[in-house]
Amino acid sequence: MLRIASLYALFAALSIAVNIGTQVAAMALYAGPGAVPLSILAGTATGLVAKYVLDKRWIFAHVSRDRLHEARTFALYTGMGVVTTLVFWGTELAFHLLFASDAMRYLGGVAGLVVGYALKYRLDRRWVFTGGA
Repeated sequence: MLRIASLYALFAALSIAVNIGTQVAAMALYAGPGAVPLSILAGTATGLVAKYVLDKRWIFAHVSRDRLHEARTFALYTGMGVVTTLVFWGTELAFHLLFASDAMRYLGGVAGLVVGYALKYRLDRRWVFTGGA
């Protein structure tokens, strides 16, 4: 169990880096109207895919039977992420509004992602990867 917890924490950190890195890149590419929400959406998408690939293989040792099963698994994984994404977005946007600073917004994003990933593991183990860890 310690191995799984360590890997999960590492993969969460990597996914957070992908998410926040995508946001920084998006903000560098576009700083016009709606830039913050667009950067958050882009970061969410890249972080989701990175975390799914890592969790599926290394945490839950999941092997899909076929493409339909893979699509269903990814849809369930994404669905479980809706609640945790609201935690992440809410925290990041709260920091953005409270502190009016990119650095603090990213800190809020990291805090929200940490809380969200802790919850997400439990949801994924219970509802998505039912045959794994």
